[in-house]
Amino acid sequence: MEVLPLVALVAGSAAVAGAARRTPVPAPLLLVAAGLFAGYLPGVPSYTLDPHIVLPLLLPPLLHTAAVDSSYLDLRTNIRPIALLSVGYVLFATLAVGYAAYLVVPGLSLPVALVLGAVVAPPDAVAATAIARKLGLPNRITTILQGESLVNDATAITAYKVALAAAVGVSAGWAGGIAEFLLASVGGIGVGLLLMVPIHQLRKRLKEPLLQNTLSLLIPFVAYAAAERVHASGVLAVVVVALYLGHRNWQVDFATRLQEEAVWKVVAFVLESVVFALIGLQLPVVLKGLGEYEGAAAAGYAVVVFLAVVASRFLWVFPATFMPRWMSERIRTREPDTDWKAPVVVGWAGMRGVVSLAIAFSVPMPVPHRNLILFLTFTTVIGTLVVQGLTLPPLIKVLRLPPRDLQAETLAEAQAQSEASRAADERLTELLESPANQLPPPLADRLRTVLERRRNAVWERLGEVNPVTGESADEIYRRLAREMIEAEREVFVSLRDARRIDDEMLRGLLRRLDLEEAAAYREET
Repeated sequence: MEVLPLVALVAGSAAVAGAARRTPVPAPLLLVAAGLFAGYLPGVPSYTLDPHIVLPLLLPPLLHTAAVDSSYLDLRTNIRPIALLSVGYVLFATLAVGYAAYLVVPGLSLPVALVLGAVVAPPDAVAATAIARKLGLPNRITTILQGESLVNDATAITAYKVALAAAVGVSAGWAGGIAEFLLASVGGIGVGLLLMVPIHQLRKRLKEPLLQNTLSLLIPFVAYAAAERVHASGVLAVVVVALYLGHRNWQVDFATRLQEEAVWKVVAFVLESVVFALIGLQLPVVLKGLGEYEGAAAAGYAVVVFLAVVASRFLWVFPATFMPRWMSERIRTREPDTDWKAPVVVGWAGMRGVVSLAIAFSVPMPVPHRNLILFLTFTTVIGTLVVQGLTLPPLIKVLRLPPRDLQAETLAEAQAQSEASRAADERLTELLESPANQLPPPLADRLRTVLERRRNAVWERLGEVNPVTGESADEIYRRLAREMIEAEREVFVSLRDARRIDDEMLRGLLRRLDLEEAAAYREET
C-alpha cells in the first residue's frame, strides 16, 4: 500500500474516534459507519484486509494492551464463566451457526458451513473492551466479557483450521481435530509460561526507559511468533505473557511505567480506530465478488446467519449461567448470586469484529463458496456492531443494572492510602534516626507534609464541595497547582525568549514542571 492512503486512513480514523468522544455513541460504531460511507466516496482507494497483516501484526498488540489492562485476580476469580464462554460457546456457535447456514443455503456443504460458523463464532476483544468501557458496566460483567474476548480467538482459529481441513478433504477426523485443539491451547499457554518470567526479569534489569519501552512494543510480537512457530496458539501466548506482566508491572521502574502507559495508549487508540474503520471499508471489496448470491437471496442468508449468531449466544449463556449453580453447591457458595439481567447483557454484548473478517479473508480460494463466506461474515460483523452496539446502552438502562458504587470505591481507596501513608511515615521516622539520613528540620517536615497531602487527598473527595464550582477541596487544590505550574512555565519561556536562559536549560526546567503536572494528573484520574 502507498504511504499517502495509509496516512489518510490513520488520520481519518483518529479524527472520527476523537469526535466520538463528544457523542454518546461508542467510537467503534461511528468508525464502522464512517468506513461504510467512505468506501463509496470518489477517490477513496480500496482497503483490503490482509490476514497476513491483521493476525500477526495488528492482533498481538491489541490483545496485549487489553490483557495488561485486565485484572489477573478478577479473571482468575471468574475463570469458570470465562472458560464456558471462550471455549464452550465458541464451539457451540461454530456448530449451531454452521448447521443453520447448511440448512438454508443451497449447495453449501456441511464442512464449508462449519468454516463459516467458526469464522463468526468469536466476539471481538476490541469491541467488547471499547463498548464495556464506554457503558460503565458492572465490574463482574466487564471482567467476564473481557476475559472471554481475550481467549476465544484461539478457540475459533483452531476450530476454523479443523473445519477448513474437512472442507478441502484433508481432515484427520475427530481425533485429529481434538489433537490440534490441545496442541494449540496447551502449547500456547506453555509458550506464554516459558516466556513471561524471562521477559519480566529483563524488563526489571533494563534501566533505560527507551530500551524498556522498545522491549515492551516487541513483547506481543515475540510471544505470538514463538507460539505460531511451534503450531501453538499465538493468541494464548500473548495473553498469558501480558497478564503476568500487567500483574507485576509495579516492579518495573517508575519512569518506564509512565512512558509505557503513554506509548501503549497511543498504539491502542490508533490500532483500534484503524481496525474499525477498515471493517466498514470492506463493503465494496465484499460485494464485488459475491457473484451468484447477489440480491434478495444473499440478504436472506445474511439475516438467517445473523439471527443464528444472536440466538446461539442466548441458547448457551442462560444454561451456562444457571445450570452449574443448580448442580453445584460449591459454585453457589463461591460465586456471587445473579439474576436473569446479567446473562441478558452478556448475551446481547457479543459483538463480532476484525478477527472474524481477517479469518474470512484467509479462507483459500479453492474452498467452495468463499465469497459467500466473506459476505456473510461481513454482514454478521456489521449487524452485531450496529444492532447490538446501538441497542446495548438503552437495554442496560431498561434493565437498571446496579451501577458501580463510586462512594464505596473512593472509601476503599482512602483506607488503602491511609494504611500506606502510615507505613511510609514509620519508615521515614526510622530512616531519619540514622546519621546518614540527617536532614534540616524544614526538609524533614516537607517530606511529612507531602505524605499528609496524599493521605488527605482521597478523604477530601468524600467531603463537601465548593458551592460555586462544585469541586471538592482536593480538586480545587489540583486546579490551583496546575495554574501555578502554568505561570512558572510562561516565565521560563519568556526568559528563554529574552536570551537569559538557553533552550537546553528551558527543556530541563519544563520537564521538571511536566513531571509535577503529570503526577497531579495521575492523582486526578
